[in-house]
Amino acid sequence: MNAQDFLVELGTEELPPKALKKLADAFLAGIESGLREAGLNHAGARAYAAPRRLAVVVEQLASEQPDRSVNLDGPPLQAAFDAEGKPTQAALGFARKCGVDLSEVDTSGPKLRFSRSIPGQPARDLLPGIVEQSLAALPIPKRMRWAARKDEFVRPTQWLVMLLGDQVVPCEILAQTAGRESRGHRFHHPEAVRISSPSSYLDELRSAHVVADFAERRQLIGKRVAELAAEHQGRAIVPSELLDEVTALVEWPVPLVCSFEERFLAVPQEALISTMQDNQKYFCLLDADGKLLPRFITVANIESLDPRQIIAGNEKVVRPRLTDAEFFFKQDKKQPLERFNERLAKVVFQAQLGSVFDKAERVSRLAAFIAERIGGDRQWAARAGLLSKCDLATEMVGEFPEMQGIAGYYYALNDNEPEDVALALNEQYMPRGAGAELPSTLTGAAVAVADKLDTLVGIFGIGMLPTGSKDPYALRRAALGVLRILIEKDLDLDLVQAVRFSIGQFGDKVNSAGLADQVLEFIFDRLRARYEDEGIDVSSYLAVRAVQPGSALDFDQRVQAVQAFRRLPEAEALAAVNKRVSNLLSKFESKLPEAVEPRYFDNATEFSLYSAIQQAEHAVLPLGAERRYREALERLALLREPVDAFFEAVLVNAEDASVRANRYALLARLRGLFLGVADISALG
Repeated sequence: MNAQDFLVELGTEELPPKALKKLADAFLAGIESGLREAGLNHAGARAYAAPRRLAVVVEQLASEQPDRSVNLDGPPLQAAFDAEGKPTQAALGFARKCGVDLSEVDTSGPKLRFSRSIPGQPARDLLPGIVEQSLAALPIPKRMRWAARKDEFVRPTQWLVMLLGDQVVPCEILAQTAGRESRGHRFHHPEAVRISSPSSYLDELRSAHVVADFAERRQLIGKRVAELAAEHQGRAIVPSELLDEVTALVEWPVPLVCSFEERFLAVPQEALISTMQDNQKYFCLLDADGKLLPRFITVANIESLDPRQIIAGNEKVVRPRLTDAEFFFKQDKKQPLERFNERLAKVVFQAQLGSVFDKAERVSRLAAFIAERIGGDRQWAARAGLLSKCDLATEMVGEFPEMQGIAGYYYALNDNEPEDVALALNEQYMPRGAGAELPSTLTGAAVAVADKLDTLVGIFGIGMLPTGSKDPYALRRAALGVLRILIEKDLDLDLVQAVRFSIGQFGDKVNSAGLADQVLEFIFDRLRARYEDEGIDVSSYLAVRAVQPGSALDFDQRVQAVQAFRRLPEAEALAAVNKRVSNLLSKFESKLPEAVEPRYFDNATEFSLYSAIQQAEHAVLPLGAERRYREALERLALLREPVDAFFEAVLVNAEDASVRANRYALLARLRGLFLGVADISALG
């Protein structure tokens, strides 16, 4: 079977840059899916995308489908014909479905059956439908019409190239008739570009000042930006999303270095970087110390004879934006940061929970409570909590919302607040996402945990629980943030105490009945997914969850110990024993004796187990107190032999009530040793 390369290129008005790569990938996926469904084999396929075009090249595409045979089963013979042998409606309906007369249907088997061979169709006839279906399935939230046509697409279409080998595939799609003429760069080569074949597509467009390969343009931009930054003794900030967007804006990338007045460097550099990246799509430069340089790189879409004109134009455009940031910064500094709380007293946090200032006061008290318990400074934490929301009322954050916390840091330093207090105003929002940076100070950690716990308690307390995908107050993220801070920074905070303290601050604004248990369950539930991602068995999590440790750090240390214990050869047997003991104790209806009495022992294995338990207690209890849980479980693993011997030789439910109760007390003591770490029975 012959094979040829295939090219489809749809030319449009400028496509949305943030969506370009996704559109190209979806176009490729749609084409490949259509080819698979049609049974058209090919060696490979690749997508290309530029501001005014989406294209796919398929290598070595089969020229036609293979022949196929179709076998259709119909109704059983007894349902297909009546007693007189006449066809029923079921039989006639099956024949109609097959598109043939009933006489052509096979009636020799238990069911009606129709078989036919379908000759393969030429790829040339199938490709227009595959392309059209792929374009229709693109992820376009809102399609548009143009001129008087009813066709809809993300942007008005301008041309269509469809070549199979060196021949045009005749069709009309989205108001464009297929041909072999593409378009070059809008300014450098506005004339039509004749595409000879799919294999020459990239080179022929390149000669017309169009780099059609998105990945190639991206690499060119990244490399040249890095070179220019190094030439100016700097390092470029190149966020992946920004690089993608800039790549989607240009067909012929030409990076150029521009500058701005050094006086603007007095403004927080995060604000300058934000406005240059988000609004102007510039790459900012940092020096070796991470300080912003008064330079930036723009990527032009034209190779100008006089680049200075482009540079001057960009410098002129950016100046008003930097001036705005400078103005807001100066205005905000005219009053102390704490003064902005007066505005926040009139801003509602949540209708039932009061103002943003009310929240700041709660966070202040809770942060002080937490700081005392994690080794931080109570006064600094209280101060940082009180100032934590002030910058939300500033002009800077009003213009640049992403500056919340960062602006507060700069304004606190301007007011001569302690460094830890200033840092905490930004660190309260950490971690800002999965795997993101954690607070660097104990004050920041205390405020961050306090802020998140206050939100969790308040929102749960008014019954606004997250459901399904709806989580408007980001409570899941808040809970994960609390856990990450406490576990990864080794902070031993009793969450039970902290949550109860938080509840007490709300007074009658929340329904406190069962609230602490509800919030704590929600927080610790988040650990399950965390451990699954880390490859820790869910049974290890459940074993620890059963003993309900109040500290997230303690919880994690126990889980890690149980996970290690599961790998010991004795683990399975001891888990089964714990399960058996748990079941026995649950059925014991009398009150357990306070102590084990050796005088009731009538079997040597009882003495052996009692002695082993006493020795284990002596070794394990200090280990548990020091949270050396892994060593504790390794020591408890030595109990396997005396435990096995006990159950082989002893009937726990002895006839004598005193003997029976004593044996249950012995088992309770055994189980209590393990419960000092986790409920090992959950591993069985």
